[in-house]
Amino acid sequence: MVKYDFDLITIGAGSGGVRAARMVAGEHGKRVAIVENLRTGGTCVMRGCVPKKLLVYSAHFGHDFEDSAGYGWMQGEPVFNWPILIANKNAELERLESVYHRLLRNAGVTEIAGTGRLADAHTVEVDGKSLTTETILIATGGWPTMPQIPGIEHVITSNEALDLDALPKHIVIVGGGYIAVEFAGIFNALGTEVHEIIRADMILRGFDEDIRESLRDEMTAKQIKFHSGTKVERIEKTNQGFTVNLNASEAVATELVMYATGRTPNSRDIGLEEVGAEIDDKGAVVVDAYSRTTVDNIYAIGDVTDRMNLTPVAIEEAMAFVNTVYGGEPTAMDYVNVPSAVFSQPPVGTVGLTEDQARERGAIDVYMSNFRPMKYTLSGRDESSMMKIIVDRASDRVLGCHMVGVDAPEIIQGISIALKAGATKAQFDATVGIHPTAAEEFVTTHKKLPDDD
Repeated sequence: MVKYDFDLITIGAGSGGVRAARMVAGEHGKRVAIVENLRTGGTCVMRGCVPKKLLVYSAHFGHDFEDSAGYGWMQGEPVFNWPILIANKNAELERLESVYHRLLRNAGVTEIAGTGRLADAHTVEVDGKSLTTETILIATGGWPTMPQIPGIEHVITSNEALDLDALPKHIVIVGGGYIAVEFAGIFNALGTEVHEIIRADMILRGFDEDIRESLRDEMTAKQIKFHSGTKVERIEKTNQGFTVNLNASEAVATELVMYATGRTPNSRDIGLEEVGAEIDDKGAVVVDAYSRTTVDNIYAIGDVTDRMNLTPVAIEEAMAFVNTVYGGEPTAMDYVNVPSAVFSQPPVGTVGLTEDQARERGAIDVYMSNFRPMKYTLSGRDESSMMKIIVDRASDRVLGCHMVGVDAPEIIQGISIALKAGATKAQFDATVGIHPTAAEEFVTTHKKLPDDD
């Protein structure tokens, strides 16, 4: 019998990799090592969801100070200090990273700092040192990608946007996905003039059309300037900053240019193809329903597989991997009715099918509500919320729920349980609402849109 140094080596210490390593070592008593060449915690904790949402919270205070006047609060002009925000954000990330280290240490996981590369199906090389293992888990995540156009060396990505030395007075953000609209909202609310350039005619491709339209309208009302159906040809450095040259003989002068045009799986140059693991044309590691690659003892989870790129999904994939390989219970991740959020301003919450997806399956009924949040009745803020329920006409089962507005992510989390359980519109209607809340609209909305089937 072959004697390996470890039972499992995980390459990548993001949320999925850390969860798998902890469970295999702590719950199953296996010898586990985790290899990471950046910060423990991965994209979400160190370069994505967590620091970004801390900035979102900060951005909300500007509106909250304004809104408070309508509720009787009188104060002087508030002053925002970007360096204080970034310093406090960094302190929190250091705290979180120390928590991850403690959790791994307490579980008995060996942490190895460095770049891991597969020498063969059972050997991982880390900066010249070879380690053998029975099983390998690839959890290396993704990385921002940018087009190769003249001047691209001058731009930043979301990674750098989280650590700017100063808040820019003007920024051009290229991209229409969730990262782009989130940062557009952050910078706009903090006082930066924001131009968002998108190649398509609308933001948030893949989301329900009413989400896309509602959010665009609210962002436009906040003076975010959209350049739709537009492509950047080149970026030129100037004495004042940069000039972004667009495809319609248009140019935008700006202090800073940020690209948020997608992410690519971190699968290259780590030896996967050399040992026989298949990688598709987008760089994603090809896996089966149980996260196994085309090499029997090598698995992959999270964004590197490009299945559903959400942190909670990576964690669930990690648990499915642990159950499959070490728990004796082959487990496949269920990707149906996975909720998600966009921390734009206002935020988005969504679960289930879009209206277009649902119509492809058969006849549906659509219910919608648009209203001003109660918080803004006294403050006078001109912002609306949109809620939408999509129902299968034959079975009355709720197929999708979508919301743009205050507290949308928090509300949709609860709604997603109902969809996972197969709830019907009649059961929604039979549920007593909590009054006065925005969430009650999901159980009191009876306004059905005209049937256009």
